[in-house]
Amino acid sequence: MKSKQTKVFKIKLRKGDLVTVISGRLKGQSGRVTAVHPKLNKVTVENLNLVKKHAKPSQEHPQGGILDVVKPLAVSKVALVEPKSGRPSRVGFRTGKDGGKQRVYKRGGQPVRGVEQK
Repeated sequence: MKSKQTKVFKIKLRKGDLVTVISGRLKGQSGRVTAVHPKLNKVTVENLNLVKKHAKPSQEHPQGGILDVVKPLAVSKVALVEPKSGRPSRVGFRTGKDGGKQRVYKRGGQPVRGVEQK
């Protein structure tokens, strides 16, 4: 019997970040992160990795039929988009003078968003 994975991965992406796919069949496409799944080491990106799901009739979907469902992508396949150049960049952390932790783009060194503390 297989045991469930209990490791929680450190994901540097957050909900609302603009990311681009850097490998796989969706390479070059971009979108906003809608959910982060640290236990699976995956992120869900809006309108990317759509799959068809066949659903039986239920209260939620009385007709049933074929539904479009967005599936998560592996974190290693996506990269944060730097707004200045529009190119993918890795994410690093920098400690500010006030002791706060801040996400920065590795490519340009600029902060990702306002000051973030952990």
